[in-house]
Amino acid sequence: MQNKNVVEVNYHQTGKSTNTNELGMREMQARVYQHRKSKYILVKAPPASGKSRALMFVALDKLANQGIKKVIVAVPERSIGSSFKNTDLVKYGFYEDWRVNPKYDLTLNGGSESKVQRLKEFLKADDGRILVCTHATLRFAYQEIADDHQFDNVMIAIDEFHHVSSDESSVLGDALRNIMHNSSAHVLAMTGSYFRGDSAPILTPEDEQQFDKVTYTYYEQLDGYKYLKSFGIDYKFYQGRYTDALDQALDTSKKTIIHIPSVNSSESTKDKYDEVDRIFDVIGDVDHQDPETGIYYIKSKHDGKFLKVADLVNEDGREKVQEYLRTLSGPDDLDIIVALGMAKEGFDWPWAEQALTIGYRHSLTEIVQIIGRVTRDSSNKTHAQFTNMIEQPDAKDGDVQYAVNQILKAITASLLMEQVLAPEIHLKRRRHKDERPTGDADILIRGLKEPSTKRVQSIIENDLPDLKAAILQDDSVKQGIAANVDAEVMNKELVPKVVMTRYPDLSNDEIEQVSQYAIADTVLRHAKVETTKDSNGNSNQFLRMADKFINVDQLDINLIESINPFQRAYDVMSRDIDSETLRVIERSIDAHKYDFTDDELVQLYKNAKLFVMKTGQRPSKESNNEEEVRMAYALAKIADLRARRGQTDE
Repeated sequence: MQNKNVVEVNYHQTGKSTNTNELGMREMQARVYQHRKSKYILVKAPPASGKSRALMFVALDKLANQGIKKVIVAVPERSIGSSFKNTDLVKYGFYEDWRVNPKYDLTLNGGSESKVQRLKEFLKADDGRILVCTHATLRFAYQEIADDHQFDNVMIAIDEFHHVSSDESSVLGDALRNIMHNSSAHVLAMTGSYFRGDSAPILTPEDEQQFDKVTYTYYEQLDGYKYLKSFGIDYKFYQGRYTDALDQALDTSKKTIIHIPSVNSSESTKDKYDEVDRIFDVIGDVDHQDPETGIYYIKSKHDGKFLKVADLVNEDGREKVQEYLRTLSGPDDLDIIVALGMAKEGFDWPWAEQALTIGYRHSLTEIVQIIGRVTRDSSNKTHAQFTNMIEQPDAKDGDVQYAVNQILKAITASLLMEQVLAPEIHLKRRRHKDERPTGDADILIRGLKEPSTKRVQSIIENDLPDLKAAILQDDSVKQGIAANVDAEVMNKELVPKVVMTRYPDLSNDEIEQVSQYAIADTVLRHAKVETTKDSNGNSNQFLRMADKFINVDQLDINLIESINPFQRAYDVMSRDIDSETLRVIERSIDAHKYDFTDDELVQLYKNAKLFVMKTGQRPSKESNNEEEVRMAYALAKIADLRARRGQTDE
């Protein structure tokens, strides 16, 4: 397995994102507080940026100064409720502390039915201003509340907002929509990831436009840390059992979270307990398990050091382990966590340096959350690492579609994360040759279309990361990446199709404008800047885009659109997967490009044999003759069917 990151981003350790102002607010929190008078606020900010406290500042102001009588904070699961426990704010400069009456902290132990009743009572009671509950409690309570006006003068704060959906089957999404339309309630929504694993948007476009958006980027957060200097994403491709290849990916000198695959996935051995035992064997020799904490002490096979390992897979004794994890006070308290569905969203282990995840995660949100576990700032680390072990298709296996799709999802997710983690850029049309950028992040492009409507402007300013996530999750785009289609097909056909699907209200001109910005933004974020000096000592900046060096002052939209923005995804596959498997991947994709009937396959096979006899060459997919192209794809389909049949016969 190679050790070369697909993504490597470096930061400046400015300390800016963790410093506080005179009110005790970090940079992100102050940015949110500036919008405290807005009725609807949507906060997009990464893990560890301080969203919980940002909510506290806004909620307390609404209670004190804006006529709001009650605040409901909804979190996806009970364990995250501790983020909203009593918090001292006055001693850091704010005018009021955050205090929650234990009676209205519904994330504590207790029956779900009584909690629903408690929330309903809270809306009418005089003795409580703040209530904390789970999404489920809010959902069930709403279903029993007959009148949306009971939420008048109430602020509803929804943490981890990506759990909500505008889909009609989403009860919480439906509740939020009705409350917004039928009451005077204020809403503050927070998320570390606005990406969803499914295709359903979180809000309808009409509702989303009512929100004031506050975005704090991953780059701002990580660049403003004191200790963390770099972040990397790497992929390890393996065949066979992942436990046999784990020692090549696991660095036991790093504080590590190992997420094993779901038992329903192809990567799983179907025996999660055996997998944990094998992982322990890779780490070293088990010395003992602490009966009080449930923590294992394992002697490392690499350096003989005793490592403290937490097993969150086995149910027996897991509560003791979880309690121990809640009381960690320093980096020496723990070395490795092995988990299945836990230690992701809302889990805080700031000393974690490496996330080692086996199998692709089907939700970009889950990937963002896992990465968020290791991108906390801590004095014990200067680098954070996300390593994903992915099953490589076997070239002898005729059915490679699933494995190919997993690889493509993993690689495109990493490219999206690179976009998210890189510095912000602002694309603008170059109007004349001598025009110069007005801001450090401005990039001028000749021929770039200017947004013709406020709708396009809003998408470009606020929605590009989410649009690029939709593009990279699109099946046609992934197939195009694997087939290494040319730039024109990708940029003029596949990307605009995704834009049209995501924003059906846009005109053709608006679709073209949005597509241009999405493509240019993607290409330029991947571009490497190089500086040269001419004979007079003047500095010139060049961008390396794919295999081209372009002077920054000569950027042209036609040139940018001549580049496949996802070429790097194919390059990663070509680098890390052997040529025989790549041929199988290409054949498998080719086999699905045309939907041939059996009769058509028979006839095209005969035609192809005649073609070879006449020309001495096999039909080419690159031919300008449509019939020759069809023959080439028919032969690929037949080869694929033969491979599958051979596999079945064995």
